[in-house]
Amino acid sequence: MRIKSYFTLLVIFLLALGGVLLYTAKGTLTRHLYLTEGVVLLILLFLLLFYRKIVKPMNSIGSGMELLREQDFSSRLSTVGQYEADRIVNIFNRMMEQLKSERLRLREQNNFLDLLIQASPMGVIVTTLNGEVSEVNPMALRILGLHKEEVTGRLLRDIRSPLAAELAALPKDKDAVVRLNDANIYRCTRSSFIDRGFPHPFYLIERMTEEVMRAEKRAYGKVIRMIAHEVNNSTAGIISTLDTIEETLSVDPDMNDICEVMRVCTDRCHSMSNFITRFADVVKIPEPQFAPTLLNNLAAACVRFMEGMCNDRGISLQLQCVPAVRTVRMDAALMEQVLVNIIKNAAESIGQTTDGRPGKIVVSVPDATTVEVTDNGIGISREAEPKLFTPFFSTKPNGQGIGLVLIREILSRHECTFSLRTCNNGLTRFRITFNGNPAERHATPPTA
Repeated sequence: MRIKSYFTLLVIFLLALGGVLLYTAKGTLTRHLYLTEGVVLLILLFLLLFYRKIVKPMNSIGSGMELLREQDFSSRLSTVGQYEADRIVNIFNRMMEQLKSERLRLREQNNFLDLLIQASPMGVIVTTLNGEVSEVNPMALRILGLHKEEVTGRLLRDIRSPLAAELAALPKDKDAVVRLNDANIYRCTRSSFIDRGFPHPFYLIERMTEEVMRAEKRAYGKVIRMIAHEVNNSTAGIISTLDTIEETLSVDPDMNDICEVMRVCTDRCHSMSNFITRFADVVKIPEPQFAPTLLNNLAAACVRFMEGMCNDRGISLQLQCVPAVRTVRMDAALMEQVLVNIIKNAAESIGQTTDGRPGKIVVSVPDATTVEVTDNGIGISREAEPKLFTPFFSTKPNGQGIGLVLIREILSRHECTFSLRTCNNGLTRFRITFNGNPAERHATPPTA
């Protein structure tokens, strides 16, 4: 029961007591009765003063406690004219002012951190204690290639993304450099922060593709230029000497065998020079000259160019295109070189199969900005996928490891997203998607 109720009961009791005394006197007014009634009246007056000085301030403080419980830090209590109570009211008002300022500061700080995370060039993924994704910033969504509803509330291992699988396998408080089958490289970190006494796991994803590619290009470019200089200088002198010797010996019919050996050595020197020149071409890729181009036309031209080679190997080369309504800005010559290399790699992959099935390559344009090359060749192992676009790595026995590097360089300059992998159905698919400023879509068709 509240103190106000006790006060009310006491007033009722005193009034009842005064009424009983008057009733029992029955008209006999004595000095004791007057004295008793006066005492009761004084007590009532004192209780009224007590209510104003004690109970009313306590009610005001109680209202302040309600405001505090409801976290309404903008309201303030008024003074009641009682010294002790006003001291409590002033302390309470100062406390509410400090709480309001602290809340505002925390809100501004949280808002600043939210904006910072949203604008961060690093991907940030926060998970619950159960491992479910609770927060994810736009950069992480862009890296994963998914929408927020496809990520939030899911375990990392259940998210359909190769990078999410790598994150799920990352040990606690560790970081790792992850290479994917789309030539992208990421530094992934798993850590945690303490909130309300509990550790909350989070992941940081830093894109390192451009930095690593620049470092790789500087490294292999310097090596290639040095080797090309030495080899070309040496082979030029050797070829000149062999030609001179062959020309001198050719007048003697008995020297035909030796001349044939000389010609073989000369051809071998030319092959070596061409071999190293191909490496040098990777370093000297020209800057793309962008122009509106229909992917359908580009794919059709490449299929016509490679049909002869595929027919000679007994490989079916097919073209599947949807009606194109937009163009893509690209360097058609460089992109033709990319598609030709991809089709050639697919044909060579089919040549390595041993099950005797008929080879098939399908070049498809599912939409105006995407082109795919699918083959039923030997496929790519999961172990080899992260190394595909690494310089000098090849899955072919006699491969040089520069074809995919050349493709990577050209597609990167076009700001394309791409991937190469063998799907669960056994088909190997190279997918290229144009996006970004160089690949702007245009509604007007190209002029003839």
